[in-house]
Amino acid sequence: MPTTWNRTPEDFHKIYLANTDAFYHRRGSNSLAPELDDFMTKCALQLWSRAGGIGERHVAMANQIFSRGRPQPKWLLWNLTSSVCNDEMFLPPVFFWNLAESDAKRGDYTSRVFIRMTTNILLYLAAVDDDVTYAEAEYITECTDKLTAICDTTGVRKSQDGRESLNPLDYVTSGEPSFIEKHTQQAQPAGGGEKSSAKAEEKEPEKPNFDELMEELNSLVGLETVKKEVKNLMNLVKVRKLREENDLPVPPMSFHMVFLGNPGTGKTTVARLVSGLYAAIGVLSKGQLIEVDRSGLVAGYVGQTALKTQEVIQSALGGVLFIDEAYSLSSGGENDFGREAIETLLKAMEDHRKDLVVIVAGYTGPMEGFITSNPGLESRFNRYFYFPDYNGEQLMEIFRIQCRKNSYTLTPEADAEALKMFTQLYEERDENFGNGRDVRNCFEDMIVRQSNRVAAMENPSKEDLVTVQPQDLRDEEETEETDKPAEPQEPEKKAEPEKAQEPKKTRKTKKAED
Repeated sequence: MPTTWNRTPEDFHKIYLANTDAFYHRRGSNSLAPELDDFMTKCALQLWSRAGGIGERHVAMANQIFSRGRPQPKWLLWNLTSSVCNDEMFLPPVFFWNLAESDAKRGDYTSRVFIRMTTNILLYLAAVDDDVTYAEAEYITECTDKLTAICDTTGVRKSQDGRESLNPLDYVTSGEPSFIEKHTQQAQPAGGGEKSSAKAEEKEPEKPNFDELMEELNSLVGLETVKKEVKNLMNLVKVRKLREENDLPVPPMSFHMVFLGNPGTGKTTVARLVSGLYAAIGVLSKGQLIEVDRSGLVAGYVGQTALKTQEVIQSALGGVLFIDEAYSLSSGGENDFGREAIETLLKAMEDHRKDLVVIVAGYTGPMEGFITSNPGLESRFNRYFYFPDYNGEQLMEIFRIQCRKNSYTLTPEADAEALKMFTQLYEERDENFGNGRDVRNCFEDMIVRQSNRVAAMENPSKEDLVTVQPQDLRDEEETEETDKPAEPQEPEKKAEPEKAQEPKKTRKTKKAED
């Protein structure tokens, strides 16, 4: 699979200058230019020893590794190849140690910016042959890990903006053997057999089973309206395919969707099922689900967001790209990199409309604002699925399913206690209500409490191991409060018969008594 990091040598030089100039500006001096250029050249040679081969494009790229005002290198293919073969272990340069120590004293993080810059440049160098091998990505990771370790041990603080380097392993496009490995194999005597020269035929992945996926959809708790709409959509698509096969006209149709609802309402689960169903009826070629959020699409450098988004799109081709909290892409203002991700996404939806489905998801209000933020989004997303909150009974049913799957048995008292708990959870829900996620948390808490109770038994039976008691559903403080015996109350005194009220004594009466 081609990589979107590939650039012409001239464009790479512009990128190299943009990165290094930004570093020199932050440092306040370009005095490190000779050492930095030399360092990046050595990294390029070691990196390309992990590549699938060395050609003239590598030569042209190597001749563009020079900072502003520095002489341009003049590599030739023979001496570049020879230098690549003399592979050396990566060693952090002396100037980086000095830079990290200076940062630690001044409370700065320029050395961490240098690591991000190095990662970017090496990814472009790896993609010179339109391929980023796993070995190349491993080498870049090794470089950045060693540089990061120096920052950590020296005490360089984290970047103020919180940004980290890109993960090179996320951009691997091939597992092809390295140039050195292939060179070594060619030098060995022939006769390795067919296994060494031919690749095993890759089996085509089996198509998902439509009936099994529909059965799984029907088994989901609640979501009756969503289930009905998915069934209607599948019927519509199947008839559409039949009309195409019979050379009948079919109206244009968008397969992209918007999922609206709170967290934990089953949006990701339904997206996975839709992806498989689309593949089962031939709309998509593979049916995989690629789930991302803003952080998976937006990069921290100018021009990098489009590349990062394109890489994600490439991995989603043939399946569904599920973007959670998609509204965050449009909430950062006009100069936010999220806008670039949206534009890249819209172009990909048009270019790959026959083998890519995009589902955007999030809270109802913000998602409506997201769709209306760009005319292209409004025209491509016209199917809306609303995922309501689970009520108390539905939360309880999800809990029972979790118990059955994990071989736990609720006593009648525990079942009643759990129903009461989930009913209260639903009725008192707020903006932090997690729906199915809250059920999962309650289930995991229950397991801990039940384990603590059973562990205190002398010889617990198998039945003890699977039985859930009411106290397993409450915190210890709540259990003690509930199980504490009521304080004895004094018996009510019998009411004494009312005495005739004596008349009040007046002064005269009192005087007569005296």
